[in-house]
Amino acid sequence: MDWILDFYNYRVVAQYLPEFARGLGWTAWISLIALIISLSLGTLVALMRMSANPFLWRPAAAYVQAIRSTPLLIQIYVIYFTIPALPLLGRRLDELEGGILALGLNAGAYMSEIIRAGIESVPRGQVEGAQSVGMTYVQRMRYVVLPQAFSSVAPTLLGQTSVLIKDSSLVSFIGVFELFGAGLLVYNERLMPNEGYLTVATCYLLIYAFMLWVTGVAQRRLGGTATA
Repeated sequence: MDWILDFYNYRVVAQYLPEFARGLGWTAWISLIALIISLSLGTLVALMRMSANPFLWRPAAAYVQAIRSTPLLIQIYVIYFTIPALPLLGRRLDELEGGILALGLNAGAYMSEIIRAGIESVPRGQVEGAQSVGMTYVQRMRYVVLPQAFSSVAPTLLGQTSVLIKDSSLVSFIGVFELFGAGLLVYNERLMPNEGYLTVATCYLLIYAFMLWVTGVAQRRLGGTATA
């Protein structure tokens, strides 16, 4: 058993389990808030990109291209370090707020493309039928188009959500404590990279396996295709 302890000292890991649990909780919280932001923003951007008004679709297209062509880590640094104080807040964003905002903006660009594909998959006849009964644009989107769109792309959205959860580890670079931060804590205090980073990797693997299972269930129930 000595060789196992030399490679991976599980006794040390056991001492830090409360820190890993705390980091996992923060990862879940950060990912949840960022997911809400990304879905809301993604839906808005998807509708803007489908508009015939160039003042709507051009800024939306520019946002998507800008996000997809730059690394997430750079986006986190830009939002946290270079964006001036917001007038409504009267202060700079703290580490947690900046990290969540960056994750939400990044995932929102990818969510928007998925949602746009879902909207375009809704049969034109159903939209015309909603128009014929006097539904407004907002009512058509709320009751006819968006429910079907989200249903058709739900597995793909879940796959993107798993990517968002993994990307949340990058907020540790601006000082946010989460799951990867727990691994850094073990390394900094004990100089044991295997115990810190392998434990974090195992946790992310379990999270990904869970999301893959959820995606598979959604795929079977909705008949969609999942990309995780």
